[in-house]
Amino acid sequence: MTPLPRRSLLAAALACAAAPVFAQAPRGGRIVASFSILADLVREVAPPDFEVGSLVGADADAHAWEPRPGDVRKLAGADLVVVNGLGFEGWMTRLVKNSGYRGEIVVASAGITPRHAAHDDHDHDHGHGHDHGDADPHAWQDLAHAQRYVATIAAALARRWPQRRAEFEARAAAYGERLATLDTRLRRLVDTVPREQRRVITSHDAFGYLGAAYGIEFLAPQGWTTHSEPSAAAVGRLVRQIRQQKVRAVFVENISDPRLVERIARETGARLGGRLYSDALSAPGGPAASFVALYEYNVRALVAGMSGA
Repeated sequence: MTPLPRRSLLAAALACAAAPVFAQAPRGGRIVASFSILADLVREVAPPDFEVGSLVGADADAHAWEPRPGDVRKLAGADLVVVNGLGFEGWMTRLVKNSGYRGEIVVASAGITPRHAAHDDHDHDHGHGHDHGDADPHAWQDLAHAQRYVATIAAALARRWPQRRAEFEARAAAYGERLATLDTRLRRLVDTVPREQRRVITSHDAFGYLGAAYGIEFLAPQGWTTHSEPSAAAVGRLVRQIRQQKVRAVFVENISDPRLVERIARETGARLGGRLYSDALSAPGGPAASFVALYEYNVRALVAGMSGA
């Protein structure tokens, strides 16, 4: 047998490295979601024989994500890709191009009317940045929007695998009922906190949709993205506001450096209320390993913090 030339061996090795590597093909299909929360919603709609992966994993910050070679391989081997949209994944367009993926890219937030910043909000140095334009990308933080995500995902799966439409629709309907029941239960819980006490500090402005839904005012040193650091002037204004409004609770997030928020708590005397899960699930076995667990954990922590419990 004639040995391959050295150049051919090198080319073959590079081709193998670039090709997607999977242990065994799933019976249903492969779906890749951009971040862990979205992947969990997809898993609720897709039957167990589908393989659902996430580019940005648990406890990781999708705003500042730097794609890796393995992410290119994941997309190259995907049958369907699901993203949040609203400018949340600024790195996704280039990653898709590099992967060669040619299938549908499902925008889970499609059809949702986003929250917008007031015109003067872009000059307040909170670091909202213009990665997202003037639209808040964290729409999943409203459970009514999360139900819309689920319906959009189910419709996309039905387009890709039409023979299994009934399964997707049944699973989406059952999960939608779970979210509606959760929403009713948590609204009753938030109603135990007087309106004047419903103010909270978080690391970045990720909870505006939750706040609008449940009547909670969220304040944050950083805006909708974690890319930029807030200015000293912006932090100073926030400290004064906390003191004036007697904000009771300050929370750090699982994706953010806690040091700034901890310093704000020390300077204002506000109680450090613990950790919230904003843009990512916790690791398996943690308190927020699914979207339902994340949402209930967050609201219960917020109620305890606002109540001074």
